[in-house]
Amino acid sequence: MQFNNYEDIVQMTPLWKGDRFPDGRPRVADSVLARLRSMSIEEVWRLAWMKLNNYQFQGDFKCTHSTMKPTVGRAVTATFVPIREDLEIAMMRQAKSQGMKGMYNQWVVDSLVEDDVFVADLFDKTEYGTLVGGNLATVIRQKTKRGGAVVWGSIRDVQQIRDIDDINIFYRGFHPSPIRDICLTGFNSPCRIGHATCLPGDVVYACECGVCFIPPHMAEEVAEDAEKVHIRDIFGFQRIHEGKYSATAIDEFPWKIEIFEDFMNWLKTDERAAPYRHLTWEKERQLIIDRRDLEHERYNLDSCRKDLCDV
Repeated sequence: MQFNNYEDIVQMTPLWKGDRFPDGRPRVADSVLARLRSMSIEEVWRLAWMKLNNYQFQGDFKCTHSTMKPTVGRAVTATFVPIREDLEIAMMRQAKSQGMKGMYNQWVVDSLVEDDVFVADLFDKTEYGTLVGGNLATVIRQKTKRGGAVVWGSIRDVQQIRDIDDINIFYRGFHPSPIRDICLTGFNSPCRIGHATCLPGDVVYACECGVCFIPPHMAEEVAEDAEKVHIRDIFGFQRIHEGKYSATAIDEFPWKIEIFEDFMNWLKTDERAAPYRHLTWEKERQLIIDRRDLEHERYNLDSCRKDLCDV
């Protein structure tokens, strides 16, 4: 086995057809990342869920900084297990053969580039599971510019990290101990974060509510869908406030045709809609004509749900 292997990364991300980094990770465009930074987690979560990607979200994180804006970037993954001597010897030999020096977490951080997010499965370890401290956080900030880390484990030096601007670390617990008794088994390989799966090059969206991993081949489509939900909500909130439509009428989507046409006219004139006028709405118009609700259809596909008509 090899750490951070180009051929392995390409093989595990076959649906991505765009540019790649030298390590093989999909390189989702900077413009897509910028669009996602203006969206909420419910907006970015929606489309992948509708396409049956259920294992993309994990909550229950703490974070080192305010999350007025989400942390959005491309995943660099690391998977750790509890230490075992024979495995440790094998992994260290492999790392040495690839020219890696220092500690496991340092190898991964040294590979980061702008807009990366370090995503690490540390099997929810707290004591001696402190993957990131003040020094590594400083390096992460310097390399990623506005990135950060998602740690299914713990961190240390929280006070120091909070003094670093333009970074956010999402973590499970805190402990003052140094990192000990772990072994790296995967570097840019599939990574489990709680109930979610992250692959190298996934778009990471992290905020105070939790973390969402977006497959790179879906990222641009997710950004477009999120923007549509976002601008529809702005319109809907305004019309509810005005008393023109009920909450029930706005919550139902596809809307009735008269609400949809009102929305189309509003898009042309309201200044808040200006950043979203590049979006096209033919598919939504067709859903209204067909009276189809894709979210409801996805809900009906959930295997755990008993059809209400049978209750």
